[in-house]
Parts: sequence; structure tokens; C-alpha cells
Amino acid sequence: MAKPLTDQDKRKQISVRGLAGVENVADLKTNFNRHLHFTLVKDRNVATKRDYYFALANTVRDHLVGRWIRTQQHYYEKDPKRVYYLSLEFYMGRTLQNTMVNLALENACDEATYQLGLDMEELQDIEEDAGLGNGGLGRLAACFLDSMASLGLAAYGYGIRYEFGIFNQKIVNGWQVEEADDWLRYGNPWEKARPEYMRPVHFYGRVEHTDEGVKWVDTQFFEGKELRLKQEYFVVAATLQDIIRRFKASKFGSTEFVRLDLSTLPDKVAIQLNDTHPALAIPELMRILVDIEKLTWENAWDIVVRTCAYTNHTVLPEALERWPVDLFKNLLPRHLEIIFEINRRHLERIAKLYPGDVDRMRRMSLIEEGDAKKINMAHLCIVGSHAVNGVARIHSEIIKDTVFKDFYETDPEKFQNKTNGITPRRWLVMCNPGLAEVIAERIGEDYIRDLDQLKKLLDFVDEDAFIRDVAKVKQVNKTKFAAHLEEHYKVKINPSSMFDVQVKRIHEYKRQLLNCLHIITLYNRVKKEPNKSWTPRTIMIGGKAAPGYHTAKMIIKLITSIGDIVNNDPVVGDCLKVIFLENYRVTLAEKVIPAADLSEQISTAGTEASGTGNMKFMLNGALTIGTMDGANVEMAEEAGEENLFIFGMRVPDVEALDKKGYDAVSYYNRIPELKQAMDQISGGFFSPKQPDLFKDLVDMLMHHDRFKVFADYEDYIKCQDKVSALYKDPKEWTKMVIHNIAGCGKFSSDRTIAQYAREIWGMEPSLEKIAAPDDPR
Repeated sequence: MAKPLTDQDKRKQISVRGLAGVENVADLKTNFNRHLHFTLVKDRNVATKRDYYFALANTVRDHLVGRWIRTQQHYYEKDPKRVYYLSLEFYMGRTLQNTMVNLALENACDEATYQLGLDMEELQDIEEDAGLGNGGLGRLAACFLDSMASLGLAAYGYGIRYEFGIFNQKIVNGWQVEEADDWLRYGNPWEKARPEYMRPVHFYGRVEHTDEGVKWVDTQFFEGKELRLKQEYFVVAATLQDIIRRFKASKFGSTEFVRLDLSTLPDKVAIQLNDTHPALAIPELMRILVDIEKLTWENAWDIVVRTCAYTNHTVLPEALERWPVDLFKNLLPRHLEIIFEINRRHLERIAKLYPGDVDRMRRMSLIEEGDAKKINMAHLCIVGSHAVNGVARIHSEIIKDTVFKDFYETDPEKFQNKTNGITPRRWLVMCNPGLAEVIAERIGEDYIRDLDQLKKLLDFVDEDAFIRDVAKVKQVNKTKFAAHLEEHYKVKINPSSMFDVQVKRIHEYKRQLLNCLHIITLYNRVKKEPNKSWTPRTIMIGGKAAPGYHTAKMIIKLITSIGDIVNNDPVVGDCLKVIFLENYRVTLAEKVIPAADLSEQISTAGTEASGTGNMKFMLNGALTIGTMDGANVEMAEEAGEENLFIFGMRVPDVEALDKKGYDAVSYYNRIPELKQAMDQISGGFFSPKQPDLFKDLVDMLMHHDRFKVFADYEDYIKCQDKVSALYKDPKEWTKMVIHNIAGCGKFSSDRTIAQYAREIWGMEPSLEKIAAPDDPR
């Protein structure tokens, strides 16, 4: 049971968690009991822990509802421009604690539950993660919603409420096993269905061209293997109908359709496409404007382009969406016609601009010719949008120089950069209240809404008391996480060891294999000189492998197999431990990130568009070992490159190596420690019962490694030696940590969203407080 806070503790925590006023606490208790009684129809004799969670969630939700309705009324009165963020993923995690933090109710709820004889942390742990995403792209959308609300934008996120979230990952005998995530099993207190706004979404059918215009005729029911394309069209069709309904009705509280002239749509509506998944918004909006609203093609196209904007998230060619024309012909026949017409006009323009350049037309076409014709969805997005952005400066340059070079040469003014960010509410105040408080004691609490103020911490970088406070918070977080690991993974770890963490999707480009080679090298060194004073490390790797991605699943098996050998070797003891963090998700990130000392951001330069985990670790007082890739480049710029552990090839080096030809075997022959590690993997040292278990991985690394692991091995190991040396000097380590935290201001999603608003959406953020529901207007 959580102990009540002392008055002094409460005073310290007022800024970040809200004041637990007597009236507040009494009200919360009353409402909690009311919900237990009337909503859940239980009393204290029969209520379960889950009932108590739902009672608390409903109590907190009540505080949201009044504000929500008042905000909607305000928008109907003011009729602002609205932004619609379209994403197939919103990786929300849990909502209860985040809502309490944002409404400054956390202390009051803590006190109220304590007085009711309950433990709030225990209740929070009952909530299921809303895992409606795979990783960075989906979590970015969730951070953006937080910032759009915080900046007073009239913003709406549109996505799919999947019945099952991303799979739960179980590790069985070292292998990943997927289990369905039935997250709605017990209901979801954070949603409200709106059946009165239901809209039809049509698939299949055929197109009839009549005197009255184009008509779609139904021909069959829902079946086949096209689930993903169906999902993409489903979200777009439902969203656009809702946007247009609201646009037509949005006039001073009217529910009638009062605005029938769609030519002003771009003045009132901005649509942001989060990657190519919602690309069908472009032909669907054309279909509505031309077929239903009867606009001319030229007018309709002008509206579409001025309304839509596209964010690109990857340069890996296999991740760029391409849909077979035959699938469209069957599933979305009218949209195929529209795409063909968009392409015809687009290529006509290119032919005028570049007469006779047939190869350029082939490269820039929306339709890729080949065995089977395919629609290039990124090309559709670029042609149909007025702005195209990458998500970190280096990434935005790479797309202009490589994948979208022809489009950049044709329309340079379309291309922008919007470096990703994270919300400091969830990723500092909520998950690391100790650090948030230590910061607030030095610079006040305004930094939570204006993260640039963290620069003020540089004034304290040499202050012994501040250095001690920052180090102490980290040690408390580590001890807490060590206890969590012991409880859930049955592993005992040394809380004073360096917590070296790599958590992200398992993928070859993210180079978990490079981390594995470092672990093996470290292990071999300790075995060789067991009496040397090594810097103890606990290396944690976590993340999910896509169910069909064989190599990624083998990487997980390799990590767990290395762990089995290392963790059970008495010679190594406490010096080195390897832990695979099972079922990495938002809620686990909130626990591990505040406890990390070292953040591994080691992708091959030019492959990670931005990364946002890197920013979360930086804000929470971990140091980064990384390549000059994605947002790492800007992190080094903000904190000073001397305050990060940067290693490895830069983008030009990678390009030069590609020209020359990457020869992995030459590194293997030249570097004895690398050769030893690879021989152990291939010889069955880590899989004695199945010596050739990892032959596919070895073969890939030696002969067809697109991500050049061996080319960065030597520099990575040297850089890790520097990390180990600095960790032995806690004061200097912590000073470097403070430089990093002070350099985090740029990486708030508030800054990112303010830039989208001003530079793409034509909107101005506002900190104007809307009167509370019970205030006289």
C-alpha cells in the first residue's frame, strides 16, 4: 500500500502532479463510490480490483467530459480551421495516469484511493495498453494528439479501433511466440461510440458512366485476401464523410448543412497523411468532389492538393507501399480510374517540363510497369499534396537526394522537414516524476509546456547538489526497475551496474546484431581476464519481430541464447548480464527508459528516418551511443557532439562503401575479436544442442548484409570502451547527462506540431484557456 505523502513531499509535488485539495479529494471519493454503485452496480463486498479500476477511470473521465463538450461548443462558435491527422496506427498505451497528469489530478486521486484503502498504482496496472500500432510511427501519432490538444488546435485523429492490438509477445525456449491481444475483453472506459454518425463504406462493385455522371454498382460481399487495403480504404472513406459532414454543418452551432460551397474546404480543413497508409484519401476526396458534388476535375484537384499534406517515414524500398493494379480493379474500381486520370495529367505535365525524357516519366509515374502493374502510393501522395515532409533533417535531405529526387527537382517548394518530437507530459512528468521534480526545483515548472527552458539547466551543470540529485533519481529508478525484473522475469540484477538498453522493433537495419557482437566480445574479454576491474553491465534488449520476418525471429533467439550462456557462467558473475525484455510496449517503455544509463541507437547511417526512442532516453537522463543517423544528428547538435558517444560510418561513407562493394569477409579476417565471436555463433557455442542453429544469420552477415554490421564493429567496440571508462567516474557521467537533458528542448512534439501548424496547415497554436464547463461564459 502506498504511504501517504508528508506535507513536504506534497509541496514538492504540487507543480507536477497537482494539489490534493480537501474538496477535490472528497469529491473524488464521492464520485468513485457513485460509479462503483451506479455504473458498475457493485458494492465493496463483491467488487474486484478491476471494478475499482473502472470506478476510478470513470471518475477521472468525468473531469474530461465537461471540458470535451465545452471545447466542441467553442469550436462551433469560433468555426476555426480544423486539422485531421489520418493514421492507420495510434499507439496510445494506457490512458488513466496520463489523463490524471494532464488534468493535474494525480495527487488528489492518489490521496482519495489511499483513503478508500486502495493502492492507485495497483489499479493503474489493471488497464490494458491500447496497442493500436507497431512502433515509432504509431507512437508519434499518439504524441502528436497530446501536443495538438496542448496547443489548442482544433484537431482530430482518425484511425481504426482494431479489435485486437499488436500481438502479445511470449518468449518460449528463447523463441518469440505471438498471442492475440484481446484488449477490449473487459471493455474500454476511454471511448464513446457514436452510432448516430455511422456511414456506409463501399467495396468491389463496378463503375457505370451514365448521362447523370459516374455511378457505382455493388457486385459482391466482403471476402478475399485484401484485408490491409480494405483497412486503408475503410478509414479514409469513413473519415472523409465525417470531415465533409462537419464542414457543411460547422456554422455557429448549426446542425443543418449550411455550407454547401466546397471551394472553401482548404480554408477550413487540413488533412495530414501519416505515411502512405491513408493515401487513398486523395482519390477518395476526388471521387466525392467530382462524382457526388459535381465539381469540375480542375476545381476538385485544386481543392485536394491544397487540403492534403504527406509525411514520409522511411527510405527502405521494401517499406514503400505498392499495390497491384489488379487488386484495385476488383476492390476499388472507381478509385483505379481516378488514379489513372491523376497519373495521365501528371505525366502530361512532366512531358511538357522535360520533353523527350521518357526515363524520367517512367520513374515518376504513379503506375510501375513490370510483371504485374503496381500503384506507387508514395508517388500518389506527393502528386496529390501541397507539402511533403521527412521526419528529421538528415532524412528530409535523403528523400530529396534519392527516393524522391525527380519530384524534388520538379516541385522543390513542396518539400519540408519536420523533425519528430515526444510529449514531455507522458515521457517525463508521468513516467519519471522524480526527475521532473528535481528539474522544477531548479528552473520552475513552465518547462513542461515550453521544453526549450531546459537550457537553463546548464547553469547548474557544475553544482554538486544538482549533480547528486540527478544521480540519485536515476539510482532510485534503476532499483525500482531491478525489482520489477526480479518480480516478472525472475532474474536478479545488480542495480549499480550500467543499464545498457536497446528497445525497438527487431529489424536488421536497427542492428541488434551489432549489439550481440559487442556482448560476445565483452564476454570473451571477461573470460580471458576475469580478475580485471570491468565496468559491470546489464544489457537489455527488447522489441517485437513481425510474425513473418524469419531473420528478426532468429535475432531474438540469438539474443536469448547468448543470455543463457553469459548469465549462467560463474566466471562472469555480476560483471555481465543479458536480458531480453519480453513484450516490449508503451507501458514497459515507461518503466525501462527512466532506468536506463545507456541508450543504443546504432542503425546504419541513412536508414533510420528519425527515431523517437532516442529522444525519450535523452530526456530521461541516459547517454546515447549511436551513429550519425536520424535525429541522433540533431541530438548531437543540441547537446554538443562531445556529450554523445558517436561512432561509425556517416552517410557519405556508407555510399562510398556501396560504390566500392562491401566485403564482410575481409573484416572477419582482419579483426581477431570479430572472427572469434562469429566462430562461436557458427560453431554452436551458444547453441550446443543445435550447432548449426544460426547458420542463416551467419551466412547473411558474411555474404549479404545490406546494413554492413562488420564495417562499424571496430569503431563500435572502441566507443563502448569509452562508455565503460566514463561510467567509472559518476560525477563526470552525470554532468554529461545534464548536458543532454538541457539539450532536449527541440525534441518536444509541441515544437514539431507548432511547425506543422504554421508551415503546413496554415493554423496558429493558441494557449488561450477555454472557460471551464461550470464557469459562466
